[in-house]
Amino acid sequence: MGALRTFPVSTVVDGRRVIVAGGGEAADAKLRLLAKTSAAVEIYSPAPEAVLTARAEGAGYPVHRRDPEEADFAGAALAFIGTEDEATDIALAERARAAGVTVNVVDRPDLCDVLTPAIVDRAPVTIAISTEGSAPVLAGILRARIEEILTPGLGTLARLAGDLRAQVAALLPPGAKRLSFWRAYFSGAETAGAVARGEADVRRAAVRLLEAERNGEEKAGFVWLVGAGPGAADLLTLRARNVLAEADVVVFDSLVDQGVMEVVRRDARRIDVGKRKGRAPVSQAKINAILVAEAQAGHAVVRLKAGDPMVYGRAGEEIAALRDAGIAHAVVPGITAALGAAAETATPLTHREHASSLIFATGHAAPGEESIDWAALARSDATVSLYMAKTVADQVAGSLMAHGLTADTPVGAVENACRPVQRRFFGTLADLPRLSGRGDLAGPVVIFVGRAVAEGDWANAEPFATSETLAA
Repeated sequence: MGALRTFPVSTVVDGRRVIVAGGGEAADAKLRLLAKTSAAVEIYSPAPEAVLTARAEGAGYPVHRRDPEEADFAGAALAFIGTEDEATDIALAERARAAGVTVNVVDRPDLCDVLTPAIVDRAPVTIAISTEGSAPVLAGILRARIEEILTPGLGTLARLAGDLRAQVAALLPPGAKRLSFWRAYFSGAETAGAVARGEADVRRAAVRLLEAERNGEEKAGFVWLVGAGPGAADLLTLRARNVLAEADVVVFDSLVDQGVMEVVRRDARRIDVGKRKGRAPVSQAKINAILVAEAQAGHAVVRLKAGDPMVYGRAGEEIAALRDAGIAHAVVPGITAALGAAAETATPLTHREHASSLIFATGHAAPGEESIDWAALARSDATVSLYMAKTVADQVAGSLMAHGLTADTPVGAVENACRPVQRRFFGTLADLPRLSGRGDLAGPVVIFVGRAVAEGDWANAEPFATSETLAA
């Protein structure tokens, strides 16, 4: 292992002068970073570009239309030199050093006293990544990966933690209780949900946690209803990833992809409530009871559903059960299957010329409910996205045509959207009935009906019928 050529430190710039010399893209890149600080920034350039000038004016920074002299550098905390001319950069760096100022020369590590790392900003939490100038692209890649891990609300939690420290120290003794509170504060489900609603909610959640810890109360459970998206793990939202990483219990469906389950905390308990061949399905009432019981036991529970929990995910029934039981809960949206399928096929679900509205519908009416209002779905100015309609594709096509859609209306379908085993199909409404006769479709299928569907990329799509179904 080689020795470090640089020593990582954080420079205090609050209220102190920082000089930026340069008027082009290189100087502007530094100005974007400095604009996130409370430094007193000054810009020097004989001919600053409009973008830099606008940014400086927006931040209230003075722009001096000349190169800085040694006296201009005097007393500054830092100087960033980025004129993009080597001779000028060298000359200005020498002036800054003569004034006793630490210098960074943009993209010239050999001329620098300090190097600017890639920064993950969750102020007051800051993570700096440096490759000592040897691999800046790698530093950027690492920053992006760390950004995925750290929630945007982390800075809010850290800042408010500073306000709470004295109160926590006064109410909780050093040791296990205090540590337990801070762990719950930074990683608990209650504060994670509160961050999304603002600082006031975080403060209230923190007070509840503090009182519970002081009084020795059992920790309250929490239920997250999380959308797993249409399949691919990299389509999970950042919030979903963070919640899955903290969950004690995950209650999941059969349509949730194994790649998504790999994101779940390793020691979390997994409860499979999906439909499986050869076993009795788990009723919705039983699922509701599981969620309530696990939360009442003080666990952080995730109800993980494919797609979005609020779109044909029966989340409404689960939320009602949680409300009745007084269980705190929150929803993390996911990419619903229709949007995933539309993205995979580049199909515009709305279109200025073909579809002014988008309709989500299911091929089946709920048990005990009246039949589907096909007249409301059979609109020539809409794109209809149908869930759970493969086995009744013949009835769907007949009903839509009976209520006004023409037989030549474009229709596309996607099985296993956003997964490696994805398949796509294309034809017309007259062809759609043949889909219900196919026995080779085991995955979830989304069907699109409408004129806008023809604008998608269906170049490699299969026909709705196989040679066997045509022969039959």
